[in-house]
Amino acid sequence: QVQLVESGGGLVQAGGSLRLACQASGDTFDRYWMGWFRQSPGKERRFAIAVPWTGHPEIRSESVEGRFIISIDDASNTVYLQMNDLKPEDTGVYYCAATTGGGEVHKASAWPYWGQGTRVTVSS
Repeated sequence: QVQLVESGGGLVQAGGSLRLACQASGDTFDRYWMGWFRQSPGKERRFAIAVPWTGHPEIRSESVEGRFIISIDDASNTVYLQMNDLKPEDTGVYYCAATTGGGEVHKASAWPYWGQGTRVTVSS
């Protein structure tokens, strides 16, 4: 059974950086897409960024373009999200997700596997 465990959230000032990690287990992931979504209070879970395990192509939402980078360490089965130039509107719970589908990756419904989330708070 696929399990995803996020870590690395916390409090950061606007303009700062954070790196989130997602430890994946329970399968061989080279046929998976891996992604990150985020959910602000009172809002729906929104797509941020995704990449196939092989590393290309990378898909990002406009809101994170030029600031967020997703990477995969195949040796440790870990997916990283490097977040730079953070803004208060980036505040929320960040979820790691996995799918073998690779279809409409910007839709949460396309992702069957989810982590428990890690909270990120960006202060102004």
